[in-house]
Amino acid sequence: MGIQSTQFNLPNQTAFYKGKVRDVYTISDETLVMVVTDRISAFDVVLPQPIPFKGQVLNQIAKVFLEATQDIIPNWVQAVPDPNVTIGKKCEPFKVEMVIRGYLAGHAWRTYRSGSRMLCGVELPEGLKQNQKLPEPIITPTTKATDGGHDEDITREEIISKGIVSEKDYLKLEEFTRKLYARGQEMAADKGLILVDTKYEFGKIGDQIYLMDEIHTPDSSRYFYQEGYEERLAKDEPQKQLSKEFVREWLIENGFIGQSGQEVPYMSPDRILSISERYIELYESIIGEKFIKGEQQDISKRIESNILNYLKKQV
Repeated sequence: MGIQSTQFNLPNQTAFYKGKVRDVYTISDETLVMVVTDRISAFDVVLPQPIPFKGQVLNQIAKVFLEATQDIIPNWVQAVPDPNVTIGKKCEPFKVEMVIRGYLAGHAWRTYRSGSRMLCGVELPEGLKQNQKLPEPIITPTTKATDGGHDEDITREEIISKGIVSEKDYLKLEEFTRKLYARGQEMAADKGLILVDTKYEFGKIGDQIYLMDEIHTPDSSRYFYQEGYEERLAKDEPQKQLSKEFVREWLIENGFIGQSGQEVPYMSPDRILSISERYIELYESIIGEKFIKGEQQDISKRIESNILNYLKKQV
């Protein structure tokens, strides 16, 4: 069960791109059909088995948050014709991912624990604990990897000096990033969650900047439960969290960190089911509604049919 990949031949299709999680079809060089599969990646490696309903969870969480942030910045979405599909405008993407962190967790903590106090050109104060709230949110951009490569940390100064993004546009991206994160934190707090860190991708059509891809999903974000956060922090205990970090931690425990020559550990059906349930739990926690599972009988055919029906109406 679950959808690992698609191989559609859509009307007026001009390009196809297979990302780590998404299969992206370009129509007439101006419209993107993004199929969010059930593939799961960690340490920039796509794991061999799909996680049922993961794609639907990501797609439907992103839909809610993209609709809720349109007053901050326009986004690429035109329609969501299937639980696993979003269709929208093709933008010229900026070649950076805008990562913003409000807490010392994940990659930021691993960097800090190693003794470094600089992260993407941002200096961190001494004496911080794992998962502690930072004095203020910090932006730690990364380069946007192509063809499955690794995203690399980069500083604001490098982005501007290398001409990856103009200074004028980059300052706008930072402004949008801070506003989107603040909105995401507000919406998470309403559900008893903390939006710890997240990332955004932006693109342009003409002079207009658009928000692209997904936002505030467990693949692009980390959430803690608000209840018990302070107590766990005081006791140096791990936070109860809803994110993909639990998958990374399981892989690390089993000797896999994405290095060349390492083999992905076997994921039992029970392990796959538990990951699927964690994704559904995040959906229900952050959206505050019961998750309605999409029809799984011939999921590929369902997706293709819903895409074709939408595209026919646009002709």
